[in-house]
Amino acid sequence: MNFMDTLKGSLLEGFYPRGWDFAKIDRCCSNAPDSVLDRQDFWNKDFMPVQCDNINDFDMMMGHEIAMEIKRTGEEGRQLAMILPVGPMGMYRWAVYFLTEWGVSASHVHGFNMDEWSDGEGNTLDPHDPGAFQNAMGEAFYGPLGKLTVPLKQRHFATKDNLPIYADEIAALKKKGAKLITVFGIGRMCHIAFWEPQFAGEFDSVEEWKKQTHRLGALLHPLTIEQNAITSFKSRTTLVPCRANTVGPGLFLQSDKIIGGCDGSLGRGMQWQGMSLWMTLRYGPDMWVPSTFMPTLPGKLFFLKELAGPLEAECN
Repeated sequence: MNFMDTLKGSLLEGFYPRGWDFAKIDRCCSNAPDSVLDRQDFWNKDFMPVQCDNINDFDMMMGHEIAMEIKRTGEEGRQLAMILPVGPMGMYRWAVYFLTEWGVSASHVHGFNMDEWSDGEGNTLDPHDPGAFQNAMGEAFYGPLGKLTVPLKQRHFATKDNLPIYADEIAALKKKGAKLITVFGIGRMCHIAFWEPQFAGEFDSVEEWKKQTHRLGALLHPLTIEQNAITSFKSRTTLVPCRANTVGPGLFLQSDKIIGGCDGSLGRGMQWQGMSLWMTLRYGPDMWVPSTFMPTLPGKLFFLKELAGPLEAECN
């Protein structure tokens, strides 16, 4: 008996995105852990997964990568547009550390937060709300940078009014020679930002899907809500908004470079991100699995070694 045998006729039938090929997913997850770095034909020649032994290494290495890009573009005299996540978060402390140690200013950086909790009309939380991503960015990155920080006018947040003009603002920066980097985590449902897999059902082609720059009040998948209940709300599902404003593939697939991270370990042998990691690295580009497009771009994906598995049953 396997998952496919039990799915039909169960409460889960229709719960998962209809475009998901579960036999293919299972093959992705059955790979040996030591093969996780093996290059695939669909990867960009300049894409590289980077294995980290523990969360401390992960935070430091990812933070160093962010800081180096800020340093490098500053030395080149280029503006830097960065699409930024609130999750993972530990890398911001290290990015601040390196930039401060080096005395490198982020005055040439334009930060575009990739998403924000919202209601169905795209109205977001008060910026000072403890759960607001705007508040989190101020506390984790912009604030601690002090005098080296990103200027206020160059900080963009995914509000109802601001998110729809991200595309024009980024296009204008790129026209002037700016580099675009997307920093991201991968969701349980393989979303990038809050661009969920089930959105693919609304489009007739991958080309049309790729043109979507954003969505206001996006309805989140139940497993995305539960992921955030576990990782950000101490298991309290009732606090997690069911909708969010988010950038789409029309923005993050424009990236000149990506800096990704998978740190979904819960301790005591438990984790939530191993399947998402393997799908991203092995499934192949598919609009029903948004994260599968990220290896087609140049850059790095940092991940905790334990997420590679083996992904096998274990009682904890």
